[in-house]
Amino acid sequence: MPVDRRLILQSGLAGAAGLVGLPAAAQAGPWPSRSVRLVVPFAPGGSSEIVARATAFELSKTLGQTVYVENKPGGGGNIAMGEVARADDQHTLILGHIGTLAVNPFIYDKLPFDTNKDFKPVTLLAKVPSLYVVHPDVPAKDLKEFVALARSKPGKLNYGSAGNGSAGHLAFEYLKMAGNLFILHVPYRGTGPQLTDLLAGRLDAAAVGAPAILQFIKTGKLRCIATGSKERLPQLPDVPTVAEQGFPGFEMTQWYGLNAPAAMAQAHIDKLAVEAVKAIRSVSARERLATDAAEPVGNTPAQFASFIAQEQQRWKAVIARAKIKPD
Repeated sequence: MPVDRRLILQSGLAGAAGLVGLPAAAQAGPWPSRSVRLVVPFAPGGSSEIVARATAFELSKTLGQTVYVENKPGGGGNIAMGEVARADDQHTLILGHIGTLAVNPFIYDKLPFDTNKDFKPVTLLAKVPSLYVVHPDVPAKDLKEFVALARSKPGKLNYGSAGNGSAGHLAFEYLKMAGNLFILHVPYRGTGPQLTDLLAGRLDAAAVGAPAILQFIKTGKLRCIATGSKERLPQLPDVPTVAEQGFPGFEMTQWYGLNAPAAMAQAHIDKLAVEAVKAIRSVSARERLATDAAEPVGNTPAQFASFIAQEQQRWKAVIARAKIKPD
């Protein structure tokens, strides 16, 4: 029987038209189809890279494609955020952070992206507790004594941070707000210079992520008066939390999550979320994070979105009260 070529053409056009309405994942086939880039908006080293590399290592096993980490520092994380917001290759991700997602929207007058509209949350990966420390010369053995000392000498004590709007700045301002304290802030350009002066006794106190100062606490060069975690840390079992010392419900942690550009197909997000939770909760990742007192989390995109919204409201109030502006 002769074949009507017009019917074949019409059928082919109809099939192509039907594909247009399908999700991007269905059109493109299996995902990922090549290597996946995980951008870290900070310089190499520190908790951000530890979390990113632990996640990437495990994801490379389950996704069937290499997941590699690329550091792109600058602008408080805004340079990397701006680049990833415009990525539409379906294979670019970014390590979300308390600063880029919950703080920068309120300290910068204008950003080249919309934090909530230009990114899709995937999962909350890990939390790194802030440790409140003092130089050994400060006559306070715990947070209660430090609060009493600060109240007896308003404006006489100081604390350092890695810069305006940094996690350490926020952590101490949050404590000041909770305790109604007047303590002077001394901003530095990075954690390194800040720690140099703190160890030398030119600063009285600081709030720093656990990885950077655990060694100094264990050797007695700094005294940890409280942890910002919900529960005591296995690495510092004798140090009470802030909440235990008169501030119920207080928690101060740096946190890291996995985010994707808004252009990424939802089917990819859903698959990635499942695999990322497995990755961060794996034995290998847990062991790697434990060395730096980091707590693996792993939740759904909806739960991470809700968490980000809560954090934005919390830090918006702290930033407004402390009148924090970028350097």
